[in-house]
Amino acid sequence: MPHISVKCYPKHLTKKEMEAFVEDLTHVAEKHLKATEDFVSISYQEIPAEQWKDEVYDKEIRLNMDQLAKKPGYEM
Repeated sequence: MPHISVKCYPKHLTKKEMEAFVEDLTHVAEKHLKATEDFVSISYQEIPAEQWKDEVYDKEIRLNMDQLAKKPGYEM
């Protein structure tokens, strides 16, 4: 039962773009995690740039650096 959580700067995706993004992520989970579509969940949250450091980098990235599957190429 994979759950994919995506946080990013505002991208203002259209409904069609969001549907394609979710479909692509779902296919990746199905392929690599051997999950079926009905077990995949995805959250998507746009975080304003001025809030990124406090809300995402400090709380989720920096504190969990050893657990990240891919580390960022930047520091804040």
